[in-house]
Amino acid sequence: MPTTLPQSNLPGLELLHRGKVRDVYALDGQRLLMVASDRLSAFDVVMPNPIPGKGEMLTQISNFWFGKTAHLMPNHLLDVPLAEVLPPGTDLALYAKRSVVTRRLKPIPVEAIARGYLIGSGWKDYQATGAVCGIQLPAGLKQAQQLPEAIFTPSTKETVGTHDQNVSFEVMAGKVGRELAGKVRDATLAIYRWAAAYAAARGIIIADTKLEFGTDENGKLYVMDEMLTPDSSRFWPAESYQVGISPPSYDKQFVRDWLETQPWGKTAPGPVIPDEIIARTSAKYAEALDRLAGIHLG
Repeated sequence: MPTTLPQSNLPGLELLHRGKVRDVYALDGQRLLMVASDRLSAFDVVMPNPIPGKGEMLTQISNFWFGKTAHLMPNHLLDVPLAEVLPPGTDLALYAKRSVVTRRLKPIPVEAIARGYLIGSGWKDYQATGAVCGIQLPAGLKQAQQLPEAIFTPSTKETVGTHDQNVSFEVMAGKVGRELAGKVRDATLAIYRWAAAYAAARGIIIADTKLEFGTDENGKLYVMDEMLTPDSSRFWPAESYQVGISPPSYDKQFVRDWLETQPWGKTAPGPVIPDEIIARTSAKYAEALDRLAGIHLG
């Protein structure tokens, strides 16, 4: 059975960051330990109860994609056995499928987003301006319609509880430098196009995805954090896709839909999620992992 870990606890290791899902520890000056918890965030609020096994599924699907796209862009993963770095007495089974040892990189302070379909905040921007992040699009496009070609639409990286803001490539270039911004854009679109074609052959549409990048001490660029998960992407079953509506997806949409019916102000603390909603959400993550990577966690 999948393990459940709402929050990691690794005495003796320095906790650098506890995010919405991942806990990051320092191993030394060159390496990190990243642990994907089972925490669930929606509307930028971490919910009070976890999705059992979610961190394992996110880690396994990320590792799958990191391996598949290594020919396009190097990634942060290091081939180091977990048993060598976990503190003595740690339950290895609890951490084995949800943890990775990575390079310690300097994060690029933007979210790198590729969009192949008009949905989410991109759809809202297009309705208001006819453009997404400053990129002018043809008139008359409908919700969830495939774009003529995939576009790169970066956003700011905000703290937990604060919404990221879409920005133009020019704003990103001003923030990180034009050369680096161009490399991030090109890598993001290359990874998205490759993964979208791979997923399409397995009956899944990747509508969009968010990637994160970092550089090492020599300025070499790596893709990092997570890759093409249901938390960072929109996966749609091809068999139920229709233009003009928001398609069903392999992600936490069940949770979002339920939360929209609840009397809360979309600020912490969030309401306790019912067991049925948790089970349906977990099943969607597991189905995506199976269809895309052929991985069954049990």
